Amino acid sequence: MSETGRLQIGEVAAQTGLSVRTIRHYEDVGLITPSARSVGGFRLYSPSDVARLRAVCGMKPLGFSLEEMGDLLHAVDTMQDPAAGDDQGREARAVVEHFHQAALSRVDKARRDLEQAEHFATSLGHRLADTASG
Repeated sequence: MSETGRLQIGEVAAQTGLSVRTIRHYEDVGLITPSARSVGGFRLYSPSDVARLRAVCGMKPLGFSLEEMGDLLHAVDTMQDPAAGDDQGREARAVVEHFHQAALSRVDKARRDLEQAEHFATSLGHRLADTASG
């Protein structure tokens, strides 16, 4: 960790489980921007930058596209911006509510898919056990 309390990209990669390459890609597509650079030009990430990457990590397994991730992150930023007007805040909240419902729906589907996969794996185990004893 740097003296400013910010992390270099390798440290962020270790904390988030993302590769350095993936973090750089997320920067290239506008999902994350390092909050600072060191004197030597190294990317430095604040705790809020890391939290943003963790949010992306949560969206990824639910199948959200990079564009959708960007839309959600922008809406969250707008909701937290004290300078945003009332209309902007309401619109941002509606976007976040939409993504919340979509995330819940996708989590339910993932649970059903996992249950089906577990059932399949168990049935294969039973078949193996049946053929081993016979």
